[in-house]
Amino acid sequence: MEGMYEKLYHMLFNAYSDCLEALEDHEFAKAYSILLKAQRDCEEVYISWEEDPAPSP
Repeated sequence: MEGMYEKLYHMLFNAYSDCLEALEDHEFAKAYSILLKAQRDCEEVYISWEEDPAPSP
C-alpha cells in the first residue's frame, strides 16, 4: 500500500507544478483541466490498487 501513496504523491505533485505554470500564464481553463485530470487519474489508481490481490510473502 505504501507504494501506492508514493505513486499518488508524484502524480499530484506533477499536476500541481503544471497547474502553477498554467496559472502563471493566465491559462485558467488549462489549470482547471490539469487538476480535474489529476483527480480522476489518482482515483483510478486508488480504486484499481484496492482491486489487486495482496502480494504473497
